[in-house]
Amino acid sequence: MLGGGKAAARMAAAVEAHWPQHAPLSGLVVTRHGHAEPTRHIEVVEASHPLPDGRGEAAALRMLTLAGQLGPDDLLLALISGGGSSLLAAPVGGVTLKDLRRVTKALLGAGATIHDINTVRKHLTRVSGGQLARAANGARVLALIISDVVGDDPAHIASGPCAPDPGSCADALACLQRFHIDAPVAVVDHLHACDAGTAADTPKPGDSIFTHVDNRVIARAQDSLAAAVAYFEAHGVPAVLISDCVSGDAQAVARQHAALARARSGDGSLALVSGGETTVTLRPAHGRGGRNAEFLLALALALGDTPAWALACDTDGIDGSEDNAGAFVTPDTLARARALGIDAATHLAAHDSHGFFAALGDLVVTGPTRTNVNDFRALLLGVG
Repeated sequence: MLGGGKAAARMAAAVEAHWPQHAPLSGLVVTRHGHAEPTRHIEVVEASHPLPDGRGEAAALRMLTLAGQLGPDDLLLALISGGGSSLLAAPVGGVTLKDLRRVTKALLGAGATIHDINTVRKHLTRVSGGQLARAANGARVLALIISDVVGDDPAHIASGPCAPDPGSCADALACLQRFHIDAPVAVVDHLHACDAGTAADTPKPGDSIFTHVDNRVIARAQDSLAAAVAYFEAHGVPAVLISDCVSGDAQAVARQHAALARARSGDGSLALVSGGETTVTLRPAHGRGGRNAEFLLALALALGDTPAWALACDTDGIDGSEDNAGAFVTPDTLARARALGIDAATHLAAHDSHGFFAALGDLVVTGPTRTNVNDFRALLLGVG
């Protein structure tokens, strides 16, 4: 059993709990620091996220070695969840871990989507884009996947270690150009060599190695959102699922949600629920705050006089790279901030949503949840 992601340790523990006692089981999974879970047979390694580190690199290389010891009569059970792209980031030859960290950090700061980031990382690392499945020497591969991406495509979840890669090195170069990334020379040289066919690429759809590979998405954002809708309605609050695939700039998404809230504010009690993943484009000088807190601060300003309660959190318990899952907004958020001498617009312009909500005591701190099905947002209207 091999795997990586923020839910990898919890998934490994669940497999152990249901595995027949007489059947041998061994393996290795990598999860984010603080997301480990006690296991009996599966080794759990903690590594850095969202920027990769040497522990993740070493574990990824070990996984490729372990997979290479398998044969046609063996089974590779792969446990995949969001965050695996960084946690299993062993760079290709000629590219250093420092190069990979630099490119990842630049893409994150430029507001690139997870699909864009993974398009680049797949072609700079050794496990992503179906390469774990390729290393398994014809063994049967069953990948159990918890989705944290819009659309639930296994090729995009943790950069698809067991899924064919429909993208190309030319696509990766185009992403770097589109976001004006000044990538290290080694990165650009490798991508050009790969595009020219002089460096190995990821396996593509139709490759025979996927004949014995089964990618199964076992949990997704839609499941959590449906549970939230059911919860609200069980407590007498009508609920509307706006979408499970909201994307785009966090502030723009907040303005859209605020417009919908104003339009429905006369409909009595109502919960507006949405999922998906927004982005934040950072200025060179900026404060602290993840995409969920930024969404909420922009939402509070956009709501104006429309009274509403709102919650936005990342389901893994970490809003971006902060120590909180997200935050919440109340009908008097802006009034309480003014009473403390805090200007919401100034904090938003500085991308300092964490500082804003910390000063109000309105951060949501859950600690690691050891799962990850993307972001969760709820607006509650017409209640006291």
